[in-house]
Amino acid sequence: MPNIASILKSEIMRLARKEIKSEIESLKNASAKQRTEIAALKRHVEQLERQSMRSIKAAARAKGEEFQPSEGKQLRFSPKRFASMRKKLGLSAADLGLLIGVAAQTIYHWEAEKTRPRANQLKAIAEVRGMGKRQIKARLEALQAGIQETTSEA
Repeated sequence: MPNIASILKSEIMRLARKEIKSEIESLKNASAKQRTEIAALKRHVEQLERQSMRSIKAAARAKGEEFQPSEGKQLRFSPKRFASMRKKLGLSAADLGLLIGVAAQTIYHWEAEKTRPRANQLKAIAEVRGMGKRQIKARLEALQAGIQETTSEA
């Protein structure tokens, strides 16, 4: 004959599971509804952003100006692409740091994903990215000549 305590315990567990299941079901439904609402809001925001961008471009065209998307866009940074850009240009970390206005160690930290560049540094990186090898070489020579002048004066 089974123990009355074990029967009572199993019945209490069964009822508790049944209650929990009904409570969780309503939470699942609410969560699913919220997820669909969030997705709809995201789509709406994207649509509004596209419309806004179109109107900005149209206004710029009406004024006779050329639209420059870099003004409204956030600059992105990828350590791997940054390192490959540096190698492609044939620059040392010290040279690239000189162009951007940071130390060579900072360049290594960016490439190793230890730190990320600040907003003003991202602008300088974008500026360097838009330059050719000849422009970079000329600018480096000018910067190094300026450094040599300041060190010889001191």
